[in-house]
Amino acid sequence: MRAIFIRDGNIFTTGFTRMSQRELGLWDPTNFEEPIALLELDTSNGVLLPYYDADANMVYLCGKGDSSIRYFEVTEEPPYVHYLNTFSSKEPQRGMGFMPKRGVDVTKCEIARLYKLLDKKCEPITMTVPRKSDLFQDDLYPDTAGPDPAMEPEEWLDGRDEDPILISMREGYMPAKSRELKVARKNVLDRPTTRRSMSTLDTNSLPPQLLERLLEEIQNLKATVLSQEKRICDLENKLSQYTNGTA
Repeated sequence: MRAIFIRDGNIFTTGFTRMSQRELGLWDPTNFEEPIALLELDTSNGVLLPYYDADANMVYLCGKGDSSIRYFEVTEEPPYVHYLNTFSSKEPQRGMGFMPKRGVDVTKCEIARLYKLLDKKCEPITMTVPRKSDLFQDDLYPDTAGPDPAMEPEEWLDGRDEDPILISMREGYMPAKSRELKVARKNVLDRPTTRRSMSTLDTNSLPPQLLERLLEEIQNLKATVLSQEKRICDLENKLSQYTNGTA
């Protein structure tokens, strides 16, 4: 009923047996005589819709009319398709959508997000991996396919083939608010104040020596702020390297 290519070139399928049992299969496209793996699931009329996460090599199975989502991991070791867990809810789904990986919230260790269509609403379902650290998790987020195309339609029609352009998920990471070293990237000199700024003062009413001293102090203060911001950024980078084990 459904077939998708996975990253190693094999084909993952969902369908029915002769006894109307739902099943999933893993096939080698060069040899359809015998499946690599074949697993019977249950008896139901709903077609299983597979949603594939190429980064984690995981498949999420959602059936129309079901109230559960089963997910599996595909590996190179027997039994090749490994059952992981089942997400269950009370209301049956009328449809399901799968968000691209670059849209997940990396600060919460979210690895997938599905949108469950109900009778009167659309419910988001998030899949997360519990982690104690609030730093970016490199093992959960390898480089993923970005929004930019690797080629133009005309190039593909001419027979050209290219791998997708990958992007880093690290840029979507924002430190948690509880981190001690998190600083607001704002210049303290730009804070709103009820006092009149230097631009609104009548500089003609100030003695030249006082005006010159005020301008010099402002320049020194700006230099100090920029120096402290650079020092804080360097400390944050060093802390991240030590936490990730790269230093």
